[in-house]
Amino acid sequence: MTIAYWCVLAAALMPLIWTGAAKTSKPGYNNKRPREFLASLEGYGARANAAQLNSFEAFPLFAAGVIIAHQIGVMDQTLIDTLAMAFISLRLLFGILYLVNWHWLRSLAWTAAASCCIAFFVLSA
Repeated sequence: MTIAYWCVLAAALMPLIWTGAAKTSKPGYNNKRPREFLASLEGYGARANAAQLNSFEAFPLFAAGVIIAHQIGVMDQTLIDTLAMAFISLRLLFGILYLVNWHWLRSLAWTAAASCCIAFFVLSA
C-alpha cells in the first residue's frame, strides 16, 4: 500500500482528533445526546467541532483525488505521496489554527490543502 493510501486512512480518522477536543472542552458530555452537547458548545469547543465537521467535508475530494491519481497512473508515485502528506500536514495545521482562532492563517492552510486535492486532478488530466 502506498503512502498516499495511508494518508487517506489518516484523513478519514482525522475528525476524531477534533471531536475529541470538542467533547472534552467542557464538562457534562453525554454520549446519549452527543449532537445536542456539541451544538451547545461555544468558543474553543465550538471551533473544535467546526474543525471536525470541516474534516469530514474535506475528505471526499482528497480520497477521490488520491484514488484517481493512482488509477490514471500519469503522476509519479513520489509526487502523489508528497501531495498526500502535504494535505495531511496542512489539515492538521488547519485544525490547530482553528482551535487557537487564527482565522487568517487557518484560511491559508485550508486553501493550500484544497490546492493539493485539485493538483491530483489537474496533474492526472
